[in-house]
Amino acid sequence: MCGRLSQYTGIHDFVAVLSMPNALVSAVGSQPLERYNGAPSQQLALLHQEEDTLHADLVRWGWRPHWAKDRAAPINARVEKVAHGPFYRPIWPNRAITPINNWFEWVDEGGPKKQPYLIRRRDQAPVLCAAIGQFPTGGREPGEHDGFVIITADSAGGMVDIHDRRPVVLTPELAREWLDPATPKERAEQIALHQGESAEAFEWFKVDRAIGNVRNQGPELIRPIADSLL
Repeated sequence: MCGRLSQYTGIHDFVAVLSMPNALVSAVGSQPLERYNGAPSQQLALLHQEEDTLHADLVRWGWRPHWAKDRAAPINARVEKVAHGPFYRPIWPNRAITPINNWFEWVDEGGPKKQPYLIRRRDQAPVLCAAIGQFPTGGREPGEHDGFVIITADSAGGMVDIHDRRPVVLTPELAREWLDPATPKERAEQIALHQGESAEAFEWFKVDRAIGNVRNQGPELIRPIADSLL
């Protein structure tokens, strides 16, 4: 999975698809997020649950343990290893959802530059990505070591032609279970390993190469190039 995504609708639009009766404590605001070209190290909207309350915070995309100062903070974690490796052990219990509208991948099609593709749900509903991280809990203020990673799995079906990895995307029902602090870690691992949405739930199309510049923002970045919808 490449390191770009979009969060342009409002947090309440993302929360609505979860159909959770829980109270929402939001540090994100109610206006559209308008992040069409979200990139690593940026503050992105993240949902997590404390007891019966859903929280929405802006958290840095990327995390590493305090001792791993010899490497850049990863933005993604492989589902095959995330539950048991020492690197992510401190945050494996801290489950979250990164709600996005779409993400981007770059494909080598033989030209001088790789071609970017936008990937979204076919029904254009929010994409609920399984994530883990270190984020504000118990009312504390955000900290310098806060961050999150998106869990990724092998691609399947036609999507493998776009990239060999993709985010673990959950249905609203499974996202609620994933977020619930009462869900055992063993069950959470099974959700991430085996119950992510299949490739058939998604569509993808070519977009302008302007998405490659992180300074570019705006709805024009998510418009398909003519006749490229797959």
